[in-house]
Amino acid sequence: MENQSFRALLIASYGRNYLARPTDPKHPSPDHLFEVSSRAKKNEGAVGDFIKVTMTSNHQVVLDEIESRKNLVFRSDAFRSKSIAANVDQILLVIATEPAFSPDLLGRASIVAAHEDIELRLLLNKCDLKDHLQRAQDMLRPYASLGIPIHEISAKQDPDSLIALEPVLAGKVSVLVGQSGMGKSTLLNRWVPNALAQTREHSTKLDTGKHTTTACRYYDLPSWGMKNNTLGALIDSPGFQEFGLAHLSESELQHAFIEFRPHLGKCRFNNCTHQHEPDCAINDAVVKGEIHPERLKLFSQLIHETRNATIQSQGHKT
Repeated sequence: MENQSFRALLIASYGRNYLARPTDPKHPSPDHLFEVSSRAKKNEGAVGDFIKVTMTSNHQVVLDEIESRKNLVFRSDAFRSKSIAANVDQILLVIATEPAFSPDLLGRASIVAAHEDIELRLLLNKCDLKDHLQRAQDMLRPYASLGIPIHEISAKQDPDSLIALEPVLAGKVSVLVGQSGMGKSTLLNRWVPNALAQTREHSTKLDTGKHTTTACRYYDLPSWGMKNNTLGALIDSPGFQEFGLAHLSESELQHAFIEFRPHLGKCRFNNCTHQHEPDCAINDAVVKGEIHPERLKLFSQLIHETRNATIQSQGHKT
């Protein structure tokens, strides 16, 4: 069977170690997992990628081509980028009433979703902790006003709150993101009961030991996840504290703030930075309550990071 070529789905990654499974049900081993190696560094895959591969042994394939992506969720700084997932329909950001979640991470996730035209849903976990619920709801108010769906759940205390979310997961590829301690693993194990077994299988195949805890992985949903003949899936990403957006230009950042869009092009100056310039339409909208001050603050922070990343990157090249 060596030299056989076929299409596959990349289902796990750690660094540049990948696992894939055939997508053709007629493949002799449709459920078999193959280790994937890449001929070229530029062929950096992401979980959710559809790829073309050639077998080199019964357990290994080489990556020939990554098919065109619908989208790619990744984070970046001045020197490197880290792929999270490809070809996703929605981002599920898991936050909690306790411990307190990062509003910065929340803001950055909303920018990624808007830039890639991916639906964002906020899963507010541990809503049974009533003493902390109001504070969390207050922090989410700017995002509720943008029309971003917010689902209040309790993964451990209220299983029905998770069952109620099944219809919005069915038939879609969703990527789970969030800081450690927010309850992301509990959600995954409730929605995909065999996730732990699959994780062990991935770990064995990748042979990367304890490091596989930082791997991204693709899990098919159970039968309830089928909709319009498409089975939904969850991509579990490692818990992370930062979401660098150095790959976005200043113009892309402006348009990724969806509440900015009606006001863009209406400032006195074409190159307005929306900081301290007179007759700034964005600042006027903040004063009128049409844009939340915290969102403008985040925009200013991201512009500062983008400019610093550009300077650092240019300095590194020289």
